Amino acid sequence: MQAFLKGAQSSRAQQKQERIGSAGPAGHPSADKKHKALPWVEKYRPKCVDEVAFQEEVVAVLKKSLEGADLPNLLFYGPPGTGKTSTILAAARELYGPELYRQRVLELNASDERGIQVIREKVKNFAQLTAAGTRTDGKPCPPFKIIILDEADSMTNAAQAALRRTMEKESRTTRFCLICNYVSRIIEPLTSRCSKFRFKPLGDQVQEERLLEICEKENLKYTKEGIGALVRVSEGDLRKAITFLQSAARLNGDKEITESDVTEIAGVVPSKMIQNLLSICYKSTFDKLEIAIKNIIDEGYAAMQIIHQLHDTIIDESLNDQQKSVITEKMAEVDKCLTDGAEEYLQLLSLCSVIMQQAQTSQSN
Repeated sequence: MQAFLKGAQSSRAQQKQERIGSAGPAGHPSADKKHKALPWVEKYRPKCVDEVAFQEEVVAVLKKSLEGADLPNLLFYGPPGTGKTSTILAAARELYGPELYRQRVLELNASDERGIQVIREKVKNFAQLTAAGTRTDGKPCPPFKIIILDEADSMTNAAQAALRRTMEKESRTTRFCLICNYVSRIIEPLTSRCSKFRFKPLGDQVQEERLLEICEKENLKYTKEGIGALVRVSEGDLRKAITFLQSAARLNGDKEITESDVTEIAGVVPSKMIQNLLSICYKSTFDKLEIAIKNIIDEGYAAMQIIHQLHDTIIDESLNDQQKSVITEKMAEVDKCLTDGAEEYLQLLSLCSVIMQQAQTSQSN
């Protein structure tokens, strides 16, 4: 029995040695690969402040701090995908260089635990550490550290309150950068201690330029309509636009990226389907409406996306203002119900029945 066990152990050890040998000197199968397979969002993330697109005010302030001026506590807020996290990370890398970056920057995201205990312990302990004014390569760097609290609007009020004193007490050695989507969810004492910067949704021209630049670097074939569709469906969110572009490139291979490809990937409901649904609401029966909604849901389209597109279409319809206001108010209720986890089919049916009711009222008048 002992001999059998020894034989099994030696064969396992031999297999392990063979695996290590085949993995290369670094012990990883990918050690000999020259390029890591990165998502394009990370691959084309701005490496320096100058590469940040469209946010002139923030870039101007950070450039001054890079030139030697002091940096205030910062509060970045705005829609997703507009460059908030990328901007502060690029600035931190320029300030500290690759060597000191890990020691001087503490980044906490919403995925990390950021309750009152973490603020009292981890953040406070990091803030109390002193920092030298030179880098390992001899270049001067600011004598303070940076704590980045991403998705700060998801922190509890107690955790935000615990941060107030640390912000004041450690102002000599630490700067804070709070990043959020909704500034109204940050308590007033914190907003008054920070310089606030609003990140605007990126303009169509800026997005188009960045997407064309990526297409050129990746040797992609594309149509003008395809790029226009990417800009349209992303609604100012460059992260979303780049992700859709990568998905379209992987789907198509060597073929051109067309408008229909982008529409398919983004999950946008074809405008013909939306018009068909509205025409049933205006001119047909409730039974046919039930069947139409069931078909749309069975096609796999998200109810939120349908409501979003219905809203844009209803605004341009020939209904009067009162009818539009009733329909849009119902849309708001349905949107809230869907966010809370309500059944998509019933909510869409409820909304379309209100549209049908309002359309019949206008016809009877």
